[in-house]
Amino acid sequence: MPLAAIIGGGVIGSAWAARFLLHGWHVNFYDPAQYSDRVLHGVLDKARRWVPEIYDALPEEGSLTLCASIADAVAGAEWVQESTPERLDIKLPVLKEIQASCLERAIVASSTSGFMPTELQTGAVRPEQILVAHPYNPVYLLPIVECVPSAIVDPATVDRAETILSDIGMKPITLGAEIPAHVGDRLLEAVWREALWLIKDGVATTEQIDDIMTHGFGLRWAQKGLFETYRTAGGEAGMKHFLEQFGPCLQWPWTKLTDVPDLDEPLINRIVEQSDLQAGGRSVSELENQRDANLVAILKALRQQDSAAGAFLNRLDAARD
Repeated sequence: MPLAAIIGGGVIGSAWAARFLLHGWHVNFYDPAQYSDRVLHGVLDKARRWVPEIYDALPEEGSLTLCASIADAVAGAEWVQESTPERLDIKLPVLKEIQASCLERAIVASSTSGFMPTELQTGAVRPEQILVAHPYNPVYLLPIVECVPSAIVDPATVDRAETILSDIGMKPITLGAEIPAHVGDRLLEAVWREALWLIKDGVATTEQIDDIMTHGFGLRWAQKGLFETYRTAGGEAGMKHFLEQFGPCLQWPWTKLTDVPDLDEPLINRIVEQSDLQAGGRSVSELENQRDANLVAILKALRQQDSAAGAFLNRLDAARD
């Protein structure tokens, strides 16, 4: 079995470990934070419960080794995934320490949701070894991963990264250019910013906004995405008709995407109070379990229809037979 090193745990790093393990890789894990092993095993328990539900078969699970240092963790690893906090003053020294001990052929990937690879390569001894592999939570269930190289990363390295990510059941999307926050989080940030204004202005509550998503366009996006949804809305005339009919409304001043509401204490308190009410006393662990069960059910339905992420999982299972 190949070996991956996970540097930095938490929810994301632990879920990376789970994905590698359950798709047949050995994993070395390093996180100096107190109780990091408790978080890791909690995530592993969830992954072992739900991941087998969406595949016809999985390879033999790899072995997990908790390491005492970065050097121990990265020794011999083909893939190193860095998932430390979103601060360059933390990431850059960690990446330097990783490169001091890892294989020169290893791919060093960062889970960063905001930084560009050129920023992460600052001062690196082998900058061409570092790229971004940004997943979405829960990493052990959601297959998408944004693969972001800088201009100095060899195309052969990108190809190898795509192959490895595909090997662990992920769908890598390699971006054509690096940009802060990549693609997915930029789209999410636009929705988030508008939602903050809707709450601040008293238009809707957190629960109402979530209901509009979960009972409406979120169901469409899960199987058609943004552009195919709008193409379908255009009828037989397709996307051209849709753009001609609805495109002009984009000039209307509906949204406040160029303005950012101040996250002052009154707005924070309003969001927290509404969110607490919406949760209805359910713990975060309970919400995670419900999320995973729902995701598995949706993925199973999409597999039956051979559509979107379900079609991807069907092809993956067929390739493994």
